[in-house]
Amino acid sequence: MNSNMYVSASPHLRSGISTTSIMRDVVIALLPSVVAGSIIFGVRALLIVALTVASCVVSEYISRKVMKRNNTIGDLSAVVTGVLLGLNYPVGINPVMAVFGGVVAIVVVKQMFGGIGQNFVNPALAARIILLVSFPTDMTTWASPFYYTQGAVDAVTSATPLAQNAAGTFSGSYLDLFLGNVGGCIGETCALAILVGGIYLIARKVISPIIPVTYIATVFVLAFVMGQDPLFHVLSGGVMLGAFFMATDYTTSPITSKGKVIFAMGCGLMTMLIRVYANLPEGVSFSIVLMNILVPHIENLTRPKAFGEIKKKIKGDK
Repeated sequence: MNSNMYVSASPHLRSGISTTSIMRDVVIALLPSVVAGSIIFGVRALLIVALTVASCVVSEYISRKVMKRNNTIGDLSAVVTGVLLGLNYPVGINPVMAVFGGVVAIVVVKQMFGGIGQNFVNPALAARIILLVSFPTDMTTWASPFYYTQGAVDAVTSATPLAQNAAGTFSGSYLDLFLGNVGGCIGETCALAILVGGIYLIARKVISPIIPVTYIATVFVLAFVMGQDPLFHVLSGGVMLGAFFMATDYTTSPITSKGKVIFAMGCGLMTMLIRVYANLPEGVSFSIVLMNILVPHIENLTRPKAFGEIKKKIKGDK
């Protein structure tokens, strides 16, 4: 036998795409939101994001060492988690809490379940929910946009558009929501920046447009049916950031096209139910995490049949 011939198990196709290249693209796509957040909320926003990234990277390095596993900080997945988590913080958060969130995301949600590809919920969102439950006041105290230009030493507090809308006091415009001239988390206020990053990911074929388009469309339609302002609900809160960057996470979202549609519709449905009927103005984090848990069942229901597979007879069929 020719010594240059090898026999190996399938698949035999090779691709130049790697985890590192995918995560690098995600980081690039998140940069517009980081820049926009730093402009809207000042240099402190950039420091919070940087601190969260450092916390995630260090936590991954140490946890992998302790667990005696190959180190994976080079794949940039910890950096992505850190940036996403930082963008989900209010700018006035205590830095110690920001670091704690990074530890929770990496050690508890990601590494304790086996590392990248093994976690069953999005690490950044899970950490945000844990912090929200543990420190509700700190996680729901929002800074006014451009507060630092008013000569204020500390952030001037402001309500989010969703909270203002629930109280009937929102007086902003669609342009304010699109450009981020509102209170909220560091990375969720500027829809324009999120859209630029999302289009980049779709153009690079890092994500499929099915989940973000279906999620946003579901929120729009349900808001209309519920007698709400559809465009307001799409542009406010974390819908855009969640739809493009967190609901599309490879590990915690379905792989089939039908599964993606069901998953995204479920996210949109729960987001609107929480916003309209629950005692919370926002529901994106909870909706995505809850749908993450249902992903195995969605994939079982939408799994394509192998060629030649005979459909099982239902009892009573001839």
